[in-house]
Amino acid sequence: MPSQFLGLYIAGSGLRASNASLNTTANNIANAQTVGYSRQQATRQANEALRVHTTYGCVGAGVNTLAIERIRDSFYDVKYWDNNSKYGEYSVKEYYMKLIEDYFDDDNTSGFRSIFNKFGASLQSVTTNASSDTSKEQFISSAKALTDYFNNMYGNLQELQKDINLEIKQCVDEINSLAEKIANLNRQINMIELSGPKANELRDQRELLVDELSELVDVEVRETPLYDASKGETGANRYMVCIAGNQPLVDGVSFKSLKYEARDTNEKVNQTDADGLYDIKWGNGNAFRLTNLSMEGKLKGLVELRDGNNNSNFTGKVTGLTGGKPSANPMEMTVQVDAAYLENMQECMLSDTGGVISIGNTVCYYSSWKVDPANPDIYTFIINEDKSPKIGTEKIGKEAKTEAAIKYQGIPYYMQQMNTWIRGFSEKVNEIFTRGYNTNNEQGDILFTGTKPDGTAYTKNDFADADGYYELTAGNFAINPDLLADASLLGTRSSKEVGVEECGQIEEVIALLASKEKFNYRNGTAGQMLERILSDVALNSSDAQTFCNTYEGLRNSIDNQRSSISSVDEDEEAVNLVKFQNGYTLASKMIQTLTEVYDQLILRTGV
Repeated sequence: MPSQFLGLYIAGSGLRASNASLNTTANNIANAQTVGYSRQQATRQANEALRVHTTYGCVGAGVNTLAIERIRDSFYDVKYWDNNSKYGEYSVKEYYMKLIEDYFDDDNTSGFRSIFNKFGASLQSVTTNASSDTSKEQFISSAKALTDYFNNMYGNLQELQKDINLEIKQCVDEINSLAEKIANLNRQINMIELSGPKANELRDQRELLVDELSELVDVEVRETPLYDASKGETGANRYMVCIAGNQPLVDGVSFKSLKYEARDTNEKVNQTDADGLYDIKWGNGNAFRLTNLSMEGKLKGLVELRDGNNNSNFTGKVTGLTGGKPSANPMEMTVQVDAAYLENMQECMLSDTGGVISIGNTVCYYSSWKVDPANPDIYTFIINEDKSPKIGTEKIGKEAKTEAAIKYQGIPYYMQQMNTWIRGFSEKVNEIFTRGYNTNNEQGDILFTGTKPDGTAYTKNDFADADGYYELTAGNFAINPDLLADASLLGTRSSKEVGVEECGQIEEVIALLASKEKFNYRNGTAGQMLERILSDVALNSSDAQTFCNTYEGLRNSIDNQRSSISSVDEDEEAVNLVKFQNGYTLASKMIQTLTEVYDQLILRTGV
């Protein structure tokens, strides 16, 4: 038999439920402009009815407020994070590819086409007055302007590579900071939810952090309930965040950190890499593969821009191992390659200061390398045994590579394109002038050379070895200092017997500039170098912009869909405010009515 005061209890439960809903609505309105806030609602359920064992069955016992819960659809969170990673990758590519495009762009004053045209015009002026040292000086000056152009381009691209490298470092710092914050929030959320209520605001903060993380690197989130062997579900959850192809970053209240280590000068990957580029590892020293094909996000875009080699990495098969400790001879490893760009020293980008080479699954260090003059597909590496693990003949037949292939045209690729043109063009021009004779009837010297690390210039004998013009890069490209000092040493005449006005070698160079048969660069003439490189830059820049705009639009669309469910609609909350106010007023009136009834029943009946 229910109590005579059951009605008052029922009305009180309605009053409390309406009050909870009013407070929840007030909280929603207060946080209408809070970034990441999810709309909340009070979840109600009718109390279990009382059995009175009479003809009318059970008596209702009012309402119970079960919880204050967020209104959020995790499906849209997952879609947003997936799309945000792609947006992060292409937004950074769009920015940096536009810079590279600006560097290569010709303003008809200081660009490659303008300088190259002046170079050709100065050659023509020599033919009109071949005996004049002044015309030769003008030609050599225009040639120097060409070398200066490549020096500047090399400097710009290397500085850009350093900037990208610094941004990779900042990106790693952000990932570590976000991982720590997420782990701390996991601890706070579990402490609260172990006692029953949902930590809605903390969960919003956690998902907002995952939003930020998803732009830096791809994320995968898993949340599973924790169980107690005797009590079952505890109310706490195991919240995991995995990145870069399902590698755990946060697991509950623990998290992993990433660290960056600057490469030494003798650990470069590419010949033209800037000093101190960072390798990324887990905090425990395990490798974090930056070339992971599953990785997305801003970090991937930065790595591809910094290290992108268009799949032109060094790779081959180990064919022999000789020497090494305990013998006095250093360990030499021969590697056979089959890629055309590795058999051609004009395209080779292998580091000339030593570096890292992976043999199977073993990471070793080499101090130098050389190529077989008779077999350009055979490389011999000198292994640095002091830094490398012990290896033996079991490595014969294994794959050897310096890095993973990155199918993107990043800064190393554009460096390689410039170096290929410089080496090929310099070889052809130098060959023509060294076959000629100067005004003193002496054999002509090379025009183009490079500056050695010690500040001296390469000679034609330096370019006569097996690796040819490999030492020549856009960074050290220079004019023979002897010709800068004395233009009369330029070998313009085709033989000793001809007159001083004869300039057969100059005419050969002029023919070289316009003929694809005499000098071919990517199926174009020497002067079409810029068009070939700019076509790559423009295509990559256009693709990055297109994808960036596409993923930005999708991101906004998904965020709007997510917001339509979880964000606060002020008009809807205003309606709820009136609705719950009316409920509160009615419950109050019910209590007032029952109070009058009980007053009549208790105080005035039976007096």
